[in-house]
Amino acid sequence: MSFGVADEHLIDLDRVGNRVVRRRSLRLLGDLLRPVRWRVALLAVLVVLAQGARALGPVIVASAINDALPALQSGDPVAVLLHGAAYLTVGVAGGLLGWYSVRLTAWVSQYALLDLRRRVFLHVQRLSLEFHERYTSGRAIARQTSDLDAIRELLDGGVTQVLSSFVYMAFIAILLTALDPWSGAILLVAAVPAILLTRWFHRASRRQYRATRVASANLIVQFVETMTGIRAVQAFRRERDFTRQHTDLSEEYRRADARSLGLNGIYDPGLVLIGNLTTAVVLGIDGFRVISGGLAVGTLIAAILYTKRFFTPLEQMARFYNSLQAAIASLEKISGLLEERPGIANHAHPVRLTRARGAVSLRRVTFGYGGGAPQLSAFDLDIPPGQTVALIGATGAGKSTIAKLVARFYDVDSGAVVIDGTDVREIDLGDLRRSVVVVTQEAYLFSGTVADNIALGRPDASREEIVATARAIGAHEFIEALPEGYDTEVNKRGGRLSAGQRQLISFARAHIADPRVLILDEATSSLDIPSEAIVHEALKSLLTGRTAIIIAHRLSTIEIADRVVVLRGGRIVDDDTPEALESEAGEYSQLRAEWLAATDYARPTQRN
Repeated sequence: MSFGVADEHLIDLDRVGNRVVRRRSLRLLGDLLRPVRWRVALLAVLVVLAQGARALGPVIVASAINDALPALQSGDPVAVLLHGAAYLTVGVAGGLLGWYSVRLTAWVSQYALLDLRRRVFLHVQRLSLEFHERYTSGRAIARQTSDLDAIRELLDGGVTQVLSSFVYMAFIAILLTALDPWSGAILLVAAVPAILLTRWFHRASRRQYRATRVASANLIVQFVETMTGIRAVQAFRRERDFTRQHTDLSEEYRRADARSLGLNGIYDPGLVLIGNLTTAVVLGIDGFRVISGGLAVGTLIAAILYTKRFFTPLEQMARFYNSLQAAIASLEKISGLLEERPGIANHAHPVRLTRARGAVSLRRVTFGYGGGAPQLSAFDLDIPPGQTVALIGATGAGKSTIAKLVARFYDVDSGAVVIDGTDVREIDLGDLRRSVVVVTQEAYLFSGTVADNIALGRPDASREEIVATARAIGAHEFIEALPEGYDTEVNKRGGRLSAGQRQLISFARAHIADPRVLILDEATSSLDIPSEAIVHEALKSLLTGRTAIIIAHRLSTIEIADRVVVLRGGRIVDDDTPEALESEAGEYSQLRAEWLAATDYARPTQRN
């Protein structure tokens, strides 16, 4: 068994579309900051002023030593007091400017993150089912959690830290050159190997960071899969094998992390060495100049202070570089997610479906998933209003495909799906979603109360309407028996309810929505026999007066239909009432015989 991360291998940003992706990411960052651009501009000014105040200290020290101390020796203390006041002023000013820039950075960061989080959530909801079926939920969760956290670190302090470092180094170079051109020249010469070393570190760190990220992601994937499938692991006694896999992946991660730390082990000492050598050169050359009378002592001290301080920002940027890489990678992923276009879009001039009758037609429909082989080819099917049609057939026959096309989770490649004479692609999406409701076997319940989950079908429903719906479905008695009745919390995914109870609530949700077309996609396949009997009673109430498409493998569910359509390979091979098909020597009768042979099923004496 092998574990891999699609994000890392599908697109190598260094080789494919690097400039396009970076441009797209920067455009997203610009879009986020544009509404607060004046605050961003103010922040940039504050950073420049704060670093300028910070860099003025050695100049004041040099002036105090060169000018104020001789004046003090002559009995004039004013110059020393003025220099002391100036040093204190720039120190306090730098601190206040830095404090306000941190507060402003936090405000801008939280504003941008709130906007980005909202954009991602709303955009992912608008994307079609096709996207969600190919884009794993883990990746979608990562976009909203770890990726946003990485961007938060970038916005909270990363951008201002990088800007501050560059501005501070620029001020040091300018002030030292203005104070003493020779010392400034030495510093600029020493900056060349420091910049080359930093450039090497950035390139090597980028490659190694991605290797570390892949190793970390593989380890997480293996852990999640093992814990998710822990029952199978324990049932087949595979603990030792999975432990060995985990150990191998942990070792791979350790080696990748060690190589990353090794790069820091070269860069940090190398930068310190360059800084110390530069300080020694400045001290030696300028010391001889002081002895020979060509340089003032205060200027020598300022030159040494500036030289020592020049390399500190480079070390800080190196420590921040991995976080910067993570933020850039996260920004690229989120910008890519936001570039996804919904596969199902509302028509430019949608047709309102205010009084749907529920007539459904598929006319010469051809469709294949993702441009692949057609699941349906020139397919025709007509369902009059109020009729219940059961679709049966082997896996891959096209049953669920028909349901998804009618609900417009996908659009046909050719032909048309028509409801009440109007192509579903022209119907207003809001009206379509209200008129066509799908109930699946999953019976997904959200966190909240039982009443909240029923009202999901119609949020404005009153408590009386919710209770009436539950009574009609046959769910009222078991709901009332719950600890807090309709106000009982269902817990995660309805964990405190049985499968049959969850399905009844999903039926109540569909019932209160009052759709004209109801699609049941394997809605009873996961139920045991007692639960199935209860749910079948609810189905009779749910189907009354509605057009219904039932996809099922259970004979008891199929036989409540008015009509059975048997599919094979995307084609209709049988189409008639259950009684008529049962009496014929067709595929339905063969399937029915197989079901009866495989179960103790006894056909109900009365059909609805």
